[in-house]
Amino acid sequence: MKIVVTGAAGLIGQNLIARLKQRGGQTIVGIDKHKANVRILRELHPDIQVVEADMAEPGPWEQALDGADSIVVGHAQIGGLVEAEFNRNNLQATRRLLDAVARRGGCHLVHISSSVVNSVAVDWYTETKKAQEAMVLAYANPTVVLRPTLMFGWFDRKHLGWLARFMKRAPVFPIPGDGRYARQPLFAGDFCEIIMACLEQRLSGTAHNISGLERIDYIDLMRLVRSAVDAKAPIVKIPYSLFWFALSAYAAVDKNPPFTTKQLRALATPELFEVIDWPGLFGVRPTPLQDALFETFRDPRYAAITLEF
Repeated sequence: MKIVVTGAAGLIGQNLIARLKQRGGQTIVGIDKHKANVRILRELHPDIQVVEADMAEPGPWEQALDGADSIVVGHAQIGGLVEAEFNRNNLQATRRLLDAVARRGGCHLVHISSSVVNSVAVDWYTETKKAQEAMVLAYANPTVVLRPTLMFGWFDRKHLGWLARFMKRAPVFPIPGDGRYARQPLFAGDFCEIIMACLEQRLSGTAHNISGLERIDYIDLMRLVRSAVDAKAPIVKIPYSLFWFALSAYAAVDKNPPFTTKQLRALATPELFEVIDWPGLFGVRPTPLQDALFETFRDPRYAAITLEF
């Protein structure tokens, strides 16, 4: 079975490839354009084919699709300050991928969408992910769509990974407002098990909202992270407006900030996502949240590896 993973050097791609290799029995091809993270992927897995390419442009990367049984569509622009980058990486690259697959007669797709397609938030990421999912669903070949919530796990360069690293360095850890923003964090290890179930069973014709099973307020989640990384920084509540101003000022000097005012607004938006019986549906045993955090930040193989933004 030949499996092609796009966005292979990102959070889900790196986690998925590590777990696919543990299971064995596949030929794996990874495609990604991030030079530094592609280098990490190659160093970790010299036995697989890794193609460094910008999928928004035609090129030799299309030949890597030859003979593919399944493609995990995992490339995405998640953060940033330039709208054109979201359109290029979420829409233009996906359109070119689907055209290239169609020219080869098609194959099974597992599309990594996002819970934001059901969100009330309005931003570049949300709008382009909605359009990307619609584009994939219009594709004529067997397709299954997975919509995960906020994820964490090995190789987490943003979200909880960045927050954990900041927590270990900073004298205090700031929380916007009262921190009582409900979250449903999803362990990337569990999500990769779901993806592999879709590949093995060749599931298609469905879209699934994949949420973390444990609901937790943001401030309490940060307390669990602090315990997992053995950080000492006290957690301090900061007025929301002051927090927003600080992020805005930081973005003026860093053109690729790890956390933006748009993401702050999304964090504070009160919403909960559907919880389905994905353990029963996909045959995946969920990892308890605290155990998943300890595996993420204390694993001897991958916990120390940090991807670049």
